Amino acid sequence: MPELPEVETIRRHLAPRVEGRVLTELDIEDPRWCEPLAPAELRDAVEGRVVEKLGRRGKYLVWELADEVFLLVHLRMTGTLLLDPAPGVLYRRVRFVLSDGHELAFCDPRRFGTGQLVVGSDALKAFFATRVGLEPLGSELTGETLRALAKGRRAPIKAFLLDQRRIAGVGNIYADEALFRARVHPLRPAGSLKRAQYDELAAAVQEVLAAGIDAGGASIDDFRHPDGVSGAFQNGFLVHLRRGESCVRCGSEIVKFVAAGRGTYACETCQPRPRIRRTVG
Repeated sequence: MPELPEVETIRRHLAPRVEGRVLTELDIEDPRWCEPLAPAELRDAVEGRVVEKLGRRGKYLVWELADEVFLLVHLRMTGTLLLDPAPGVLYRRVRFVLSDGHELAFCDPRRFGTGQLVVGSDALKAFFATRVGLEPLGSELTGETLRALAKGRRAPIKAFLLDQRRIAGVGNIYADEALFRARVHPLRPAGSLKRAQYDELAAAVQEVLAAGIDAGGASIDDFRHPDGVSGAFQNGFLVHLRRGESCVRCGSEIVKFVAAGRGTYACETCQPRPRIRRTVG
């Protein structure tokens, strides 16, 4: 699934190519993409408007159009945006046509990606307020912030990191990589870390996200840059997808298990598994 670094990679690639252009046509070939809004309603709202900015909030691409009209695009599991794709490109669901003649194709083999219309900056704030937490790459993410958000929570720390309502944009890959760097086991209760561990984890989250962006994201299955090029962060994984391989830090074997309903990778020497507290009846 594209996470923050993959979405930011797409945004950085496309922003100079779409900003200042008019979105002349939005051809929605799969009506599911914008449900419950009808394709004609979405087209009428956005066609003919200047793209003032291409932004990002968490895993959402935010098309800021003239007169505070916003088109929010979410790639979900397998979506990507391709610039001027070859004729007959597979799995195209939506076609964006710009005033300079360039086109974008939203391709998505599993058809989970979405496009949503929001009108007005207040409505945009309200939309994200209930769906997306703090942005991890800015000054908001600190050990103290993590500690406050996690206070009293018994859910695994990995589930906490994946909760988009608390921290925006962190997904399965980057959670595994950050927890390894911070030496925290993914099954540790979120509220049980020591103060220094929250500091280390906050720094590790920012480190892996920045590294992912520098590498152009991770291409494991479907993710591609708008020009069709693959990302490279998968070449630098320290634990993710490395089951049975040696830990780069201590040489122990990387293990795989399920945490927060997701396949999870860790070195249980560097990241000691939490002890189960037995209650006496």
